[in-house]
Amino acid sequence: MRKPLYAANWKMNKTGAETRMFFEKFLPKVKSRTDADILIAPPFTSIIDAIDADESERMIIAAQNMHFEADGAFTGEISAAMLNELGCTAVILGHSERRHVFGEDDDMINRKNVAAIAAGLIPVFCVGEKIEQRELGKTQEVLETQITDGLKDIPEGNLAQLVIAYEPVWAIGTGHTATPDQAQEAHLYIRSLVGTLYSNELSNSARILYGGSAKPSNISELMAQPDVDGVLVGGASLDPDSFAAIVNHD
Repeated sequence: MRKPLYAANWKMNKTGAETRMFFEKFLPKVKSRTDADILIAPPFTSIIDAIDADESERMIIAAQNMHFEADGAFTGEISAAMLNELGCTAVILGHSERRHVFGEDDDMINRKNVAAIAAGLIPVFCVGEKIEQRELGKTQEVLETQITDGLKDIPEGNLAQLVIAYEPVWAIGTGHTATPDQAQEAHLYIRSLVGTLYSNELSNSARILYGGSAKPSNISELMAQPDVDGVLVGGASLDPDSFAAIVNHD
């Protein structure tokens, strides 16, 4: 039985003070949800505030990105060692905005996955197709390429905590959401692909999150799907009441 994971990606939102206010309101609302993991990915400047505010250490505190090199002349970048020092235990990698706004390709994301795993960070590895790719019937082709290339040369023994987030790019920040059946179809394919690349054991244990405009009104239907193990939430995670409703859904 895979433990559900509810992940908040705040993107470029919330100062340190706003982060502390969020935790003050959010933590009491989810304290009884002990059968699931909750991940919060604040901006870099608010990571310390998030860690300090989570006095019970109930949350997984993640970064939203990192560089694959340990150090060097990479202005504006953050290394895995720096995230470790802050107290992060996970990092979101390959998010559609990193791919399609900032031009990160599968090779770069692979190098980031390798570096994160080597540093003991849980990679939340994002994959997903654009609307034109879906309309051309290329969803599975895109997912196969992204996953095969993104996990290249990573041995199965290093993937015990593998988390993959399926993000249909056409459903991120648009108000459109994949239907539960569409989400399940993609998740089942991803799971079968992991089984082909590695083993049924890893396929059965890997958590696959849905990451396309999840919100309180659709969370129960999404989580009812057998291969949806959680959600990666953007806008709906910025409000403590909204994100708590997602975490505490029936």
